[in-house]
Amino acid sequence: MAEELPRAYGLRHVALRVRDVRAAEAFYVGLLGFSVEWRPGDDDLYLAYRGDSLALHRGEPSRHGALDHLGMAFACPSDVDRWTAKLQAAGVRVLEPPRAHRDGAYSSTVADPDGNAVQLICHPPIVAFEATRG
Repeated sequence: MAEELPRAYGLRHVALRVRDVRAAEAFYVGLLGFSVEWRPGDDDLYLAYRGDSLALHRGEPSRHGALDHLGMAFACPSDVDRWTAKLQAAGVRVLEPPRAHRDGAYSSTVADPDGNAVQLICHPPIVAFEATRG
């Protein structure tokens, strides 16, 4: 019998490449109501809106647009590990193996059939938000 894996909270994280981080912050924070979660430097900004996470990274959009990656959110790091192993066993290309981040997140990144980056992530603010939902 196949192992049943935990379900993701959903597609709760998006990372965008932006030309001007400050202008993007003015839009997302000042106008849309996101809050600043973490500012590791001038080129990166992590925002939160309820249980969602938006990362802004300074850079020019690629030929595919401004999307850097999508993120499927999970409850704990072991969920990320288990899903990564299952996808890799199914022939999915792992772009970044599981690892811990400086902000307390834990993730891996895989490629969908068209090469789009899909991050499998356990991100503490998302987990905390989900805990309030009961």
